[in-house]
Amino acid sequence: MSILDFYRGKRVFLTGHTGFKGSWLSQILILAGADVTGYSLDPPTDPSLFSLLKIEDKMRSETGDVTDFGHLHSLIREVRPEIVFHLAAQPLVRESYREPLLTYETNVMGTVNLLEALRREECARSILNVTTDKVYLNREVRRGYTEEDALDGFDPYSNSKSCSELVTHSYRNSFFAAKNTAVSTARAGNVIGGGDFAKDRIVPDCVRAASKGEPIIVRNPSHVRPFQHVLEPLAAYLLIAEKQWEDPSLAGAYNVGPDAADAVTAGAITDMFVEAWGEGASRLDRPDGGPHEASLLMLDSTKISEKLGYAPRWDIRTAVKKTVEWHKSVPDKEEASECTIRQIKEYFHV
Repeated sequence: MSILDFYRGKRVFLTGHTGFKGSWLSQILILAGADVTGYSLDPPTDPSLFSLLKIEDKMRSETGDVTDFGHLHSLIREVRPEIVFHLAAQPLVRESYREPLLTYETNVMGTVNLLEALRREECARSILNVTTDKVYLNREVRRGYTEEDALDGFDPYSNSKSCSELVTHSYRNSFFAAKNTAVSTARAGNVIGGGDFAKDRIVPDCVRAASKGEPIIVRNPSHVRPFQHVLEPLAAYLLIAEKQWEDPSLAGAYNVGPDAADAVTAGAITDMFVEAWGEGASRLDRPDGGPHEASLLMLDSTKISEKLGYAPRWDIRTAVKKTVEWHKSVPDKEEASECTIRQIKEYFHV
């Protein structure tokens, strides 16, 4: 059976469904036959994957802010979801330096508001809060951080996600565990894939520059990140939510990262992109003196592998190839939804 079979007919609530990850996850759940309700602000970019996929026509899409408890709670009360994926966030490190208050309000109080609404309604059986690999106290050592390592976060984004982890831990222990409601967090690495138009991300920067025939500017070519295709963590999220539904004792914190060999530098992934794109694409290293960003970050995903049987399917070169394939196919050769669904079916073997 495909993992997608589990979601057929399930009432699924998804925050942040208009974002990059949220759009891919919405499309997967729609394809699986789930009854999907999304709650999010308007798409964060223009163009946006959400708009290109025309997802609003295929699911219930509610415009709202996770900092608005009243609105969020009323929708939870109406929908009474069985499974919840929390992706809504201010997701950018550099933006968190510019807007720290907004970052904490969204990433911390947004989590509190969602969990409080779910606590009051007692409807959900499986809840997953998606955070980040950056929640750890990063000593920039060359080993993967495990779920037992200390949480911290240097910049406001990373720290706010660490706080979100602690909020989830408290709500799970204080309220949900006694009701047999499974609550987990997922700490994923850097994702790439078709339809990401965000600023200050290496692969979207590559696409923008290559599409214009300009050199790709790389700010931090030696910085190491656990890059993976967006379908990798989404498959892990779906797996966690399913397994803890069946066995609440599996709830907890899970790292979701690529194999160690696929934790590569920004320079290396740019070179892979240049090779895959062709057409004279080139790279130009140019540090811009921006705010502090960790130079080395790796994850140890042994726990999710051993407990849930998760394993990455596409290595980093395949991930880059699929990303380039998507952006070269859309919109010139095929509709975004066709290409996206084709890659989903290829990944999940459906």
